[in-house]
Amino acid sequence: MAHTPPAPPPAPAPAPAPVPGSVSDDGGDIAALAKGGQTNFIGFLLRLAARLPFLFIAGRLYGAEALGRFASALVVVELVALLCAMGEKRGLAQRLSEGEAREANLVFDGILLAVLFSTLAALFFWFVPAPLFPSGQYTELDRLIVLAIPAFALTEIVLAAQAYRYDIATTVRARAIVEPWTLSIMAGALFFIPQTRESGLSLAYLISIYAGLLTGLWTFLRTYGLPRDWRPHPVAMTRLTARAFPLAIADAIEWGTRRVDIFILGLFAAPAAVGVYYVAQQVASLPQKLKTSFEPILGPVITKNLKTQNYAAIAQQVCQVGFWIVAAQAGIALALGVPGEAVMGLVGPNFVGGTGALGFLLAAEVVAATAVVSEAALVYVARVRNLSISIATIAFQAVLTVALIMLVESYGLGEPYKAAAAAAALMIALGLASLVKALLLARILGHPINNWRWALVWATAPAVAVGYLATLLPEWAELAFGIPAILATYGWVIWHRGFGPEDRVLFRRNMGGKPESEADPAAK
Repeated sequence: MAHTPPAPPPAPAPAPAPVPGSVSDDGGDIAALAKGGQTNFIGFLLRLAARLPFLFIAGRLYGAEALGRFASALVVVELVALLCAMGEKRGLAQRLSEGEAREANLVFDGILLAVLFSTLAALFFWFVPAPLFPSGQYTELDRLIVLAIPAFALTEIVLAAQAYRYDIATTVRARAIVEPWTLSIMAGALFFIPQTRESGLSLAYLISIYAGLLTGLWTFLRTYGLPRDWRPHPVAMTRLTARAFPLAIADAIEWGTRRVDIFILGLFAAPAAVGVYYVAQQVASLPQKLKTSFEPILGPVITKNLKTQNYAAIAQQVCQVGFWIVAAQAGIALALGVPGEAVMGLVGPNFVGGTGALGFLLAAEVVAATAVVSEAALVYVARVRNLSISIATIAFQAVLTVALIMLVESYGLGEPYKAAAAAAALMIALGLASLVKALLLARILGHPINNWRWALVWATAPAVAVGYLATLLPEWAELAFGIPAILATYGWVIWHRGFGPEDRVLFRRNMGGKPESEADPAAK
């Protein structure tokens, strides 16, 4: 039966002394974070290897207009699916750590709610497809994309349950191998079948989501098993829904800040322009995936220290992981942004106009890192205030996006400038959100939150110089040699000037013993 845990702790007095097992005692939490980050960073590289073939196939075979229609439907499907997951992506860790019932029963409480809400949502959009396809152009096979809503929501929950057991490898298999490679392979195969050519992108996405769900379920059922003596009660389910609602909205808004620009751009620009922007966004979101290298493991570590009120450890973990993410995202942003024209041209010559948007989107992911890691703690200690900031952020972004696009139109500039305006609005909004959320978390924990180090500047300057020289080469050489040269230059400087002993634990092969929850998979 659903269990309602106690309310989050109030703003503390001066933090108590660290307890055994805290980061300041033996570095156990930082080692756990680094171990999870290592595992999922491999997943990032695998996801990168799979994402580029999909963009090439979609751009070269289907074209920008088809990509634009696909992107518009994807925005609605994934947003609704996140809402239907009821915030379990991050809230499940707290429910499991504080719950008294069998863990499988607690997880299935969330699964039941997700199935109910996502099924209703899928039925609604099946009969009312207009929000998915605002252009009015779709086929009967395109409508099947609504079936991805339940699968996406359930995948979020089972992967969150595995992350609570410090199992990040399942997330890597599902999200970085099975889903993206299935998407790429099926998109290519379905294009050459006459009956599915027009709907190939939607069907490929649907198949990839269910493939990822089956991958996650296989490990989840082996880890947790089926519930026992499970009696869902309407009153308990209602309490669980009410408690999860702010977290679900926060998850949806955090995701929506990177999708509302597509929706608004679709109101002011042609589908082809939306398709170009979608490609730029997909390339720029590759650094964003780095935050998922730590997000699944950061939640359980934070909730463990909340139980002991070790706020100093939480602040240190947030700052440590925040710097790791910023350092990695900045290096990849430089490697993809400096040779941006060549990167976009790889998808197709019609996509080069999105280079300006790509630059702003890559910068947005770097400035957003502080908000991401701060929110990982705020959702447990100040979820309502965090939700208010998130709502204000997306509202500000929407208004600023419209204002900048209208400004571009008033000067008579073309579609690429509209895309760049939408990306610039995202960068500004996420930068402000990072500042506000870091200040709020610092006030609650009683310790500063700061992910900035001057070593980032020292590493960026020579990397930009190397990148500029690479742009003088032919396009194939710019990509083949320029990107590795930028990454190598940046990495060498950041390693020697920015990384201290605690940073380098991220690259240590032996992280020590397994976490307690991993050592005893039969717990509860």
